[in-house]
Amino acid sequence: METPVIGITVDSEPPGGYSGLPWYALRENYAEAVSRAGGLPVMLPHMTDLAEPYLETIRGLVIAGGDFDVDPALFGATERHEKVRTKDARTAFELAITRAALARDMPVLGICGGQQLLHVALGGTLIQHIPDAIEGALEHEQPNSRTEAGHELTVEEGTLLHRIVGVATMAVNSAHHQAAADAPPGVVVNARAPDGVIEGIEAPSRHFCLGVQWHPEYAISEGDGRIFAAFIKACRQGG
Repeated sequence: METPVIGITVDSEPPGGYSGLPWYALRENYAEAVSRAGGLPVMLPHMTDLAEPYLETIRGLVIAGGDFDVDPALFGATERHEKVRTKDARTAFELAITRAALARDMPVLGICGGQQLLHVALGGTLIQHIPDAIEGALEHEQPNSRTEAGHELTVEEGTLLHRIVGVATMAVNSAHHQAAADAPPGVVVNARAPDGVIEGIEAPSRHFCLGVQWHPEYAISEGDGRIFAAFIKACRQGG
């Protein structure tokens, strides 16, 4: 069976800690999840001018999460919450390669912050800080380990996500303070937390375009593994 090459975006950090020079980073479980599902994971450095050559090489794109936010100006906001912290070079690269992948109808999977980036690329807007925007919000930055569930969510029937996971509710981990705020034309909300926060999006007109607000690479449920399996299957089929 074909082993499709899967590009995964990486995080970036300034000098300090691991190296005295700027460095890239990615948790191992992203690559492990792709490999376990049958893909060949490769890391994508933030070289915007190489976005098209990258896409000539890979069969699917995973937009990874990270401890930072999309610049609110990129989705039309005129104010910026004090909790917002950006990584502008990473976001510029991820928007460029995501938009180019969407133009090719290449399978795309956005994870946590990657879902938020995908949502903006699809024309959506974001809640900049959930605790200040949602009354009675859950603790979406869970205090317990990411290897454990933080809350449950409801999966919308009739969606791609529902067909993949095969359940109406899922227990998921949670590590975010922002979320998708709307459903622009062409985007369907496929999951919500009990407090109403959007936990998943998809674009039904595309071959495979899915965003999840949690981290399925931790594989805390069967549904998490099924997400990666469905993504790799779509990559084998092509756009």
